[in-house]
Amino acid sequence: MKSYKEMSKEELISLKGELEKAFVDAKGKGLKLDMSRGKPTPAQLDMAMDIMDVLNSDSILKTEDGTDCRNYGIMDGIPEAKQLMGEMMGVPAENVLVYGNASLSIMYDSVSRSMTHGVMGSTPWCKLDKVKFLCPAPGYDRHFKITEHFGIEMITIPMTPTGPDMDLVEKYVQEDAAVKGIWCVPKYSNPQGISYSDETVRRFANLKPAAEDFRIYWDNAYVIHHLYEDKQDEILEILSECEKAGNPDLVLEFCSTSKVSFAGAGIAAMAASKANLDFIKKSMTVQTISYDKINQLRHVRYFKNLDGMLAHMKKHADIMRPKFEAVLEVLDRELAGLDIGEWTKPLGGYFISFDAMEGCAKAIVAKCKEAGVVLTGAGATFPYGQDPKDSNIRIAPSFPTPEEMAAATDLFVLCVKLVSVNKLLGEALV
Repeated sequence: MKSYKEMSKEELISLKGELEKAFVDAKGKGLKLDMSRGKPTPAQLDMAMDIMDVLNSDSILKTEDGTDCRNYGIMDGIPEAKQLMGEMMGVPAENVLVYGNASLSIMYDSVSRSMTHGVMGSTPWCKLDKVKFLCPAPGYDRHFKITEHFGIEMITIPMTPTGPDMDLVEKYVQEDAAVKGIWCVPKYSNPQGISYSDETVRRFANLKPAAEDFRIYWDNAYVIHHLYEDKQDEILEILSECEKAGNPDLVLEFCSTSKVSFAGAGIAAMAASKANLDFIKKSMTVQTISYDKINQLRHVRYFKNLDGMLAHMKKHADIMRPKFEAVLEVLDRELAGLDIGEWTKPLGGYFISFDAMEGCAKAIVAKCKEAGVVLTGAGATFPYGQDPKDSNIRIAPSFPTPEEMAAATDLFVLCVKLVSVNKLLGEALV
């Protein structure tokens, strides 16, 4: 196909007329599709319904060591759940705390605790003149909302095919004591689906922060979320790498089963060094007596071990893979060679990242909404919701059916073409 950038003004004007007619036709179809968030589809939730049958009124609700899960106690998670979540993250059970249903809550609590009580004896952040966080972008909007909520200054770090720009990360972390943390989604990142290279992980582990209370917030949300059995990304385990580098306290790792069992009704965990965990537990003893041990026990008896989780994740992949492939087939067929967009082809996770021509993302998202397809707001993948190039769009294929995804992507590429032509003709986009 001919590049739009090589077309004459007359060709672009003619093309614009064709695209506008097609857009009117598309609006007439009355589409109502939501691709704004990475929600599991009902079919994925249905797969885990038998987890509800694992426990009933006749069940013995005791852990292997005899603790009654119906009662108070074991604030930091039952031993079996620590073992299961440790296997998921690839860390020893003694490095794990098991919380409630959401890793996002753990991350929020971790930042909040640092604000009010500092980090392992350091000055509480609320008493400092300036607190900064590094934010690899495009990234996870809910991470950015947490730091913004606490008034923490966010610094955008560009993403590369191997992870965050580590030259910049090292410069900020090692030269500025006001930099207290960095958000990371190290495997099948949100939204690009990038997995950090071994070199990137090692450079993280070997950071020499100017601030003693600097921590890497390692959100390993998609650690077992592969799309293919024969093509899978693997990353180095960060806790052991930090240990080797003489930085055992540098990282806080998070994960959950929200997209493994039930979204919002799974179990979530943190992995960290003993020193970090001992400090965190001091606050936990004030915050809670214990989290939902019955739900922890339910998950352990259902999945049993990592092999059980991986077998379940293959079922997820069988549902997710056709949706990703439906999107990518349309993008490749309709946009390849036109020079008006680039997109990722992830091997796992929940998103596809699309980069339009500079200055076009908001207009494309608005056009899609006008015709019945809701996307994540343009800019959401950047701190403060401000994409400096107004180009990145996150596509979430999980919830609609493959057929709906193909229809939605057909509309999406139509909007990309129409907005891009207007851009090249120098016309107002919105």
